[in-house]
Amino acid sequence: MKNGEGLIIPEQLAGLMYSAGLISREKADSLLSAVDIQPIQSDGSCRRFLRIGLDGKALCLAVAPATAEGKDLLEASAAGAIGLHLSRRQVPVPAIYGWHRQSGLILYEDLGDIRLYDLLEQMSAAGLRSLYRQTIDQLIFMQRSGLRGFDTGWCWESPRYDQELMVARESRYFLQAFWKDMMGREVPEGIDEEFREIAALADQGSDDVFLHRDFQSRNIMIKDEAVRFIDYQGGRLGAPGYDLASLLLDPYASLSADLQADLLQYYLERVNVGHSVDAGGFLRQYAFLALQRNLQIIGAFSFLSRVRQKTFFSRYIDPALCMLHDRLQDPVFVSFPVLRGMVDAAVSAEKAEASARQ
Repeated sequence: MKNGEGLIIPEQLAGLMYSAGLISREKADSLLSAVDIQPIQSDGSCRRFLRIGLDGKALCLAVAPATAEGKDLLEASAAGAIGLHLSRRQVPVPAIYGWHRQSGLILYEDLGDIRLYDLLEQMSAAGLRSLYRQTIDQLIFMQRSGLRGFDTGWCWESPRYDQELMVARESRYFLQAFWKDMMGREVPEGIDEEFREIAALADQGSDDVFLHRDFQSRNIMIKDEAVRFIDYQGGRLGAPGYDLASLLLDPYASLSADLQADLLQYYLERVNVGHSVDAGGFLRQYAFLALQRNLQIIGAFSFLSRVRQKTFFSRYIDPALCMLHDRLQDPVFVSFPVLRGMVDAAVSAEKAEASARQ
């Protein structure tokens, strides 16, 4: 097994590939010498990603959890079950060729290497707007089609994106990983109350849809000029504005305010086709969902860069912080002075550090 020995169990890989019709029995028996495996670098995940080739041809991707137990295996199980469901609902996700439930090993269709992220600086403004509009069309389809027949028992963390998750996994993630650990600041009095109120407002609005939960440019593949969605294993029920906010506020993309406004309006137009959506109510809820996503991004990037030493993420903390600062200038957030003060202080500290480095 070239360039990948020890990462997965050969018998499991061979059995899955044979059952999927990817290799013959003869090839399965001689898998160790026949198959070429190339590790693929992951982003924030601890999972292992392997491109599997045979006779110079890419056959599939193998994704294995870090361990075959506990939360790692639960996450892999969610990926398998939700992936099969989305495929059956015609959502543009990679096909699943095989799934070894005991180990969590999954074989996926190989979508290549081109992500939406990789095209951001290559396309014209018109081309990029068109591609994002295609993405939004497919997002709306996933939200609605993925909801039908969705079993919350497949979810590995929680069945729904709710207030408890917002506070524990997003607001306090920001508080711990960024404010306390990275900034070295004390927790200000009153912030927990503000976090709970923000979460309540973010959870007050539209009906649930299928929620991807990490819908951003590095999780959107482009194959044959069509968008395909990956890393949906955190899927659950939730408000439709969250995935849209994840796409538009994506710090990897840094979309202009004008393009964000254009795409937000496009979403509202398209989501109303065949349905009746209260645009005013959607936009009120969207403001708070976008704030929640912004907090989650900063917390996650701070943790990944500081604790897991994945320095790639550190470059995106300041842009996300500036985006959060600008968002909090909206009058709708005037009643959250503690959070606004924290973000003002963080932006000022970063400007002082940048000035000192010059």
